[in-house]
Amino acid sequence: MKEILETKRLILRQFTLDDAPFILELLNTPTWLQFIGDRNVHSIEDAEKYLLNGSLKSYAENGFGFYAVVAKENAKTIGMCGLIKRDTLPDIDIGFAFLPNLISKGFGFEIASATLDYALNILKIKRIIAIVNPDNEKSIGLIKKIGMQFEEMIRFGDEAKELMLFGITQKSD
Repeated sequence: MKEILETKRLILRQFTLDDAPFILELLNTPTWLQFIGDRNVHSIEDAEKYLLNGSLKSYAENGFGFYAVVAKENAKTIGMCGLIKRDTLPDIDIGFAFLPNLISKGFGFEIASATLDYALNILKIKRIIAIVNPDNEKSIGLIKKIGMQFEEMIRFGDEAKELMLFGITQKSD
């Protein structure tokens, strides 16, 4: 299991199939279902497929993906954060999600700002975007706090939901 980065309280590491129970739990939390949507992950097998076709495939194809966020104090996986290249968006997208009882404890800012720094300065990605449900005030606040600017409303996904698009561009040296 490859570690990507470390912050004061957190470790960002690649997902493995051993993370399927966590994925099953996270993807069925009320906040995930409300703001991200039902991904039809209702069993360990579904969670393994989700990992294989998502993060694990992205690591192989793009060199990045969504990663497990692990609390150093107890080695428990508490969320996900990372980068995704979507066919339907022009730029690399940063995303994050945490178990509901761990939202608003500073973990999101700590790991999302470190992930953004990693994307811009280590991976040398010129531009990063974030898409967010306009009702998800906590995520909007976090996206703004890590320095991303609102750019436009876009239609996204099978249901063509209207989402807010934020962006940040690497400053030229």
